[in-house]
Amino acid sequence: MRSAGNLDLRGGASQTQFMAHIYLTFDFGTDEEKAQQARHRLEGWKQAFRLDKKLTYKFDRSDGADAEAHPEEEKKKESAKKGKAKSAKGNKLEEAAAEAEKIKLLIRLAFSSHEKLTEQRWVDRIPTEEPFKEAAPEAVREGQPAFEDVEARFEVLD
Repeated sequence: MRSAGNLDLRGGASQTQFMAHIYLTFDFGTDEEKAQQARHRLEGWKQAFRLDKKLTYKFDRSDGADAEAHPEEEKKKESAKKGKAKSAKGNKLEEAAAEAEKIKLLIRLAFSSHEKLTEQRWVDRIPTEEPFKEAAPEAVREGQPAFEDVEARFEVLD
């Protein structure tokens, strides 16, 4: 027979633990080809090493410091660009805008506390690989001054 006294006991502690994130940032400037090589490389690693939720990335495409200061205005500008009719003059303007577009890659590593060695290996490996090593790699860890800014920017991006 079942004891009814066990049903009203408080549950144990949660089995999920907080995972500290590490962000890696890479500045590709205006080199779309290198950015796409990096994306392809990251997708290959995610599949080969089963890093689906542990390695996430987003591209931050902006046209300079003004876009970083006002991300809402930048989104409005991008949607306005998409809505324009195609014309010879419009194509030239779009090409000029594409050339001025700065491409940053933000990678978030989210390994659990028992995977610290694996996490450190990825932090060491990614910046030394070909499409990444010349893109001004920077690791931002929790507790560093830039961490909150990078985390907020990562969450805003699509």
